[in-house]
Amino acid sequence: MVALTKLRELYADMVTARRYEERLQEEYLEGKQPAFDISAGPIPGELHLAAGQEAAAVGVCHHLRPSDTVTAPHRPHHVAIAKGVDLKRMTAEIFGRETGLGKGKGGHMHLFDPDVNFACSGIIAQGCPPAAGAALAAKKRNEDAVAVAFLGEGAIDQGGFLESLNFASVHDLPVVFVVEDNDWAISMPKERVTDVEDGSKRADGFDMPGVRVDVDDAVAVYEAAGEAVGRARDRNGPTLLEVQVHRRMGHFMGDPQTYRSDADEEAALARDSIERLERELRDRGVDDAELNEVREDAETRVEEAISWAKEQPHPEPGAAHEDVFVNPPSGVTDSEPDFELAGVSGDE
Repeated sequence: MVALTKLRELYADMVTARRYEERLQEEYLEGKQPAFDISAGPIPGELHLAAGQEAAAVGVCHHLRPSDTVTAPHRPHHVAIAKGVDLKRMTAEIFGRETGLGKGKGGHMHLFDPDVNFACSGIIAQGCPPAAGAALAAKKRNEDAVAVAFLGEGAIDQGGFLESLNFASVHDLPVVFVVEDNDWAISMPKERVTDVEDGSKRADGFDMPGVRVDVDDAVAVYEAAGEAVGRARDRNGPTLLEVQVHRRMGHFMGDPQTYRSDADEEAALARDSIERLERELRDRGVDDAELNEVREDAETRVEEAISWAKEQPHPEPGAAHEDVFVNPPSGVTDSEPDFELAGVSGDE
């Protein structure tokens, strides 16, 4: 049985992630109606929210350490919060401010926090190869760090995912691939693109364990993830873990969801992982007063992050040319490239 203290921690992160995205939704819509101009309002660009998918993130990340690597897809906020990414700097990045994680240049789909080894990308399945690489590095350094790659079920047919599974299996890497199955790849239902109803069975072709959690229950995910992360940390190889989740919003903010039936939306709202965990906590003796206190703490933390971010300066226009490429090693100039640094002599 999961300790009550841990259940409280899981609940706190889930509530924080949900409230955070509710507030991002409100901020994003400001100034964008009715034309829905993505350049208008305090949050530029697109915004992809993961409300309803919190159980997968907290259930896995609460087994991890800051030294463990996590990669996430374009719907990353719940994973970032569960991994311990700095909430204020992440918010500043989403608002395009200079003090953001990427100095306001990456936006919400390109978050990077080296303090806790977290990164995400808008490219489908892009996080799988870097996670496998981080796991390979940990193995070669004889460290007990693990890597975790989060992805949606729409990415399980991508070459980057399948090649990463193969690479991880061949090299027996300490990595866990976590598929958040929300039934939709943008507007495409899963059954239209794959005959594999249970994505964890993809593991069978790569000689690694495949586990599916059929319900977005934080406790069930935590228990399954504990085995997978423990196996990786003990150097017993990779695992593919798939979690059924239910997306409560469209693929992106402003998505009219004309492809989605009312019944599907209603089912997603009814299967709330936070409400499920609340019932578990009440059954374990936690009263409403304590639950309300957790919600209030989450509200305070989120509001402080948003207020702080909105007060931060925008980047100077000239800074657009900075940090685009890695600076050359010391002593190397643009006019005198040293190809020997890459193992190739200048004469070649």
